[in-house]
Amino acid sequence: MTGVDERSAGVLGARPAGEDVFSVRGLRAGHGPVAVVRDLELSIGAGQVLALLGPNGAGKTTLMETFAGLLPRMNGEILVNGAALPKGKPRAANKAGVVLVPDDRALFTTLTVRENLSLARRGAGPSLDDMMELFPALQKRLKITAGALSGGEQQMLAVARALVQNPSVLLIDEMSMGLAPVIVAELLPVVRRIADETRAVVILVEQHVQLALEIADRAIVLVHGRVQLSGPADQLARDPERLQAAYLGEHVGEPPHTPGEAADQGED
Repeated sequence: MTGVDERSAGVLGARPAGEDVFSVRGLRAGHGPVAVVRDLELSIGAGQVLALLGPNGAGKTTLMETFAGLLPRMNGEILVNGAALPKGKPRAANKAGVVLVPDDRALFTTLTVRENLSLARRGAGPSLDDMMELFPALQKRLKITAGALSGGEQQMLAVARALVQNPSVLLIDEMSMGLAPVIVAELLPVVRRIADETRAVVILVEQHVQLALEIADRAIVLVHGRVQLSGPADQLARDPERLQAAYLGEHVGEPPHTPGEAADQGED
């Protein structure tokens, strides 16, 4: 019993397919006057999973916090469904459908699983029953406080709490933080299911590179605040030497394309 339901049948309710849901133009972000991320360009369509990879200190968490409005961007635009987000306004970002699962999960540890979900849920969001289908391990834990859950159960609850807010853009920062690889391997496929069923954009920061590439559509490697490598996730998964070189800060260019495949419009 994994606690994660990987059935293909939908329970979350899909949005209609459309154009790019999440776009970033000329983004510079950082803390105070210090730029950590520079000149980022990014466009992600409905139902796509982007794996945001890179070594520690590359600027990944800074980027996620900027997307969520927790940090004011220094320059550039962030657009959700074509509408620009104001700088450093987390409520506005959340209202526009951007929901962050931070690396510390930020659960209300003294409240029960049910209470955590009930407080977060929006009227149009998935129901409590939907979350129990997605994460059946939580079914018998509804009356247990979040602080008494295992690490894997806490991560399930953190993602479920984000989902009941009906996000258009779901940001997951280090899902695997503090978890055994076997638990990560169980949890990551549900990210693919979320994107497929809801058509939400999912941006995933993850240190388990190969596992992330297995469920992602695209990936970028961020090094010292700049995109060092980008491309289709399946192509990057087949080229570990290129990935390793990118992590080391070496210029590696675009990944090779299979015959007849259109070139990926990456962020390099």
